[in-house]
Amino acid sequence: MKKIFNSFILVCMILAFTACSGANGPHTTYDVLTTEFLFSPSKFIVPAGQEITLNITNNGAVVHDFVIFKLGTDAGDHFNEEDRPNVYWDVEVQPGESITTTFTAPTVPGEYSVTCGIQGHLEAGMSAELTVVAEE
Repeated sequence: MKKIFNSFILVCMILAFTACSGANGPHTTYDVLTTEFLFSPSKFIVPAGQEITLNITNNGAVVHDFVIFKLGTDAGDHFNEEDRPNVYWDVEVQPGESITTTFTAPTVPGEYSVTCGIQGHLEAGMSAELTVVAEE
């Protein structure tokens, strides 16, 4: 029961942070919650070429990936090994694990596809969008 309560508190904190963070503008830090089969938030806006920090918590019962595709590419209907050359960056998070990781945002502004690379997760709807914007 305590684990469920703690999970509920974590979800509430992430939702409150996301709601108050001015989600319309670019950010260099995001708190990301993964569950079956969802990224929260599901839209990320980042400045081109900047270091981006992701604090990822996997509240699910299975491993999840956060896979960013190169501009103009995505996994289509299914993610498989043929998609690997199109991956810009990815990280794996074990069930119950929280990690902090960084990557450098692409330098070219545009809409980048994000998905979970675990078999069947994309098909279940586990995808997101990364919008890269030019620095002002």
